[in-house]
Amino acid sequence: MPDKKPSLSIKNWSQDDQPREKLRDKGKLALSDAELLAILIGSGNRNESALDLCKRILASVNNNLNQLGKLSLKQLTTFNGIGEAKAITILAAMELGRRRRGEEAAKQTKITSSTAVFELMQPIIGELPHEEFWIIYLNNSNKIIQKQQLSKGGITGTLVDVRLVLKTALECGAVGIILAHNHPSGTLKPSESDRLITQKLKKAGQSLDIKVLDHLIVTEKAYFSFADNNSL
Repeated sequence: MPDKKPSLSIKNWSQDDQPREKLRDKGKLALSDAELLAILIGSGNRNESALDLCKRILASVNNNLNQLGKLSLKQLTTFNGIGEAKAITILAAMELGRRRRGEEAAKQTKITSSTAVFELMQPIIGELPHEEFWIIYLNNSNKIIQKQQLSKGGITGTLVDVRLVLKTALECGAVGIILAHNHPSGTLKPSESDRLITQKLKKAGQSLDIKVLDHLIVTEKAYFSFADNNSL
């Protein structure tokens, strides 16, 4: 196989235009998404520099990093110049970014708004292809005691065990709970079953002085709050 064309190699660019050197000299904020991605993959193919290849990959997902993070190993390796090793590097970087966002949200242990709940739960369930139902347990200062996945199901819905929710709340000393589940379809409209389970948990918790403070439907970019919409 012939060598890559010298003009396409990042090494032959002006030093000011080389992504690694640009990051070193000007800082990470000076780089575009494509330049950061080019640092990860290191090289392109016979006809494209690493940067041009990365621009093409990003263009395929409308320059949306969330969509890039959803690409599978198989999808990434369809791009000429992206082998398994480079694809794995991209996937690892995307996952680190997702986990970092989750950790930053978790630092805010006191829930003060529905937005805070969304920031906490979106990295966990917002981009899943299946539905998951989670419970956030709070003390009397609205600080998080723990969060727990209650059920994991297909795209058609999950089964919620009310007894398990209340048992856990009593065990950890929670006085309030927030429900959260995702809609893989992207719709924010609560289903009849969403409303029923909210009311069922609310009614069951009343006798134990455990309040259902909110129920969030989470999607990739937005959420619906039962409390904000007076639906509790």
